[in-house]
Amino acid sequence: MLRLTGTDPASGRTLRVTVHSGRISAIEPLPVATDAILSAGLIDLQLNGYGGHDVNATGSTADTVADLARALWVRGVTTFCPTLITAPPAAILAGLRTIRAARDADPLLAHAIPSVHVEGPHLSTADGARGAHDPAWIRPADTAEYDSWQRASDGLVGIVTVAPESPGALNYLRHVAASGAVPAIGHSAATPEQVRDAVDAGARLSTHLGNGVPQQLPRHPNLLWEQLADDRLTAGLIADGHHLPAATLRSMARAKGFGRTVLVSDAVALAGAAPGEYHTPVGGAVTLHPDGRLTLAGSDLLAGAARALPECVGYAAGPGGYGLAEALRSATARPAALLGLPDRGVLRVGAIADLAVFTDPTLATAAATVVGGKLVYVNGSAPFDVDPADDARDR
Repeated sequence: MLRLTGTDPASGRTLRVTVHSGRISAIEPLPVATDAILSAGLIDLQLNGYGGHDVNATGSTADTVADLARALWVRGVTTFCPTLITAPPAAILAGLRTIRAARDADPLLAHAIPSVHVEGPHLSTADGARGAHDPAWIRPADTAEYDSWQRASDGLVGIVTVAPESPGALNYLRHVAASGAVPAIGHSAATPEQVRDAVDAGARLSTHLGNGVPQQLPRHPNLLWEQLADDRLTAGLIADGHHLPAATLRSMARAKGFGRTVLVSDAVALAGAAPGEYHTPVGGAVTLHPDGRLTLAGSDLLAGAARALPECVGYAAGPGGYGLAEALRSATARPAALLGLPDRGVLRVGAIADLAVFTDPTLATAAATVVGGKLVYVNGSAPFDVDPADDARDR
């Protein structure tokens, strides 16, 4: 039996959560104050890599995926969707098979990785809209290719980002939705009408809204206003302080409504690295600045995101205007609901015990992390205790 203690930002109370047999068995209020923050484990729907581990890299293995998961557990991220981007068909299939093999080898990884996000390859080829995706491998939407992904991964693809203007996109979106995966709109120069058609065809998520669009847009109408206005779409937002200025993040969240947003990191393998000059497979020469901004070398153009989801939650809670409780919901319960996982992302008796304790409200440092009822990370000062008769540690 495992117990963790911390302040619940939603209620402001100190809670002690008891874990037994992989689930939350009790939640008790305590008459004490603590600076530690207790939360459901964070859920990242869009993550290419972290801590030097890159699921898109040539030569990525099942160990790469396992090491990535463990690096994220240290930060309090208990569930994530490894994100494969535009690449040759064989490379996407190889990535899917690698992630499947990692899950097959470890039940805890299978729990932590409920699905894969494929971002592309059916995207806009226009500069700005395509972002860092290689135009050589952007191609028309193809349901046969999607089906090949699902066969290779044993049905693991759970989110697919598509540009609505891609040839064949509407039929593709219907096909993805019918399969049970989440169709998403992103890396697009679509007209408002094309956005509406995509949502009618089943699109449910806006991938990193405000990014992956042309540099210049009509004041109105345009594809950003259309996505903000449509209540059928959940907005994915990168709250790293660089992809969306604070005022833009606040305005988008208020326009969409906090309840229709999810926070994502869209992190790359350099996230967590020291500032410096690097060379990456996507983007080439890049600079990681001391403030966490990752740019093409000699340029101010972004080359990816280099902050983990807890830092994004902290930024959204402060400059982003969410407040901590709302920011946490947009990184726990809301992404869980989008993935169809109602028994995680919440502090509730009977829910799966995916939990994180952070040392302070900035969420910069995790004190303890529990995945599927297993204590997978703890530092020396974490407020927890384990009944030796029921060892909950991950072995």
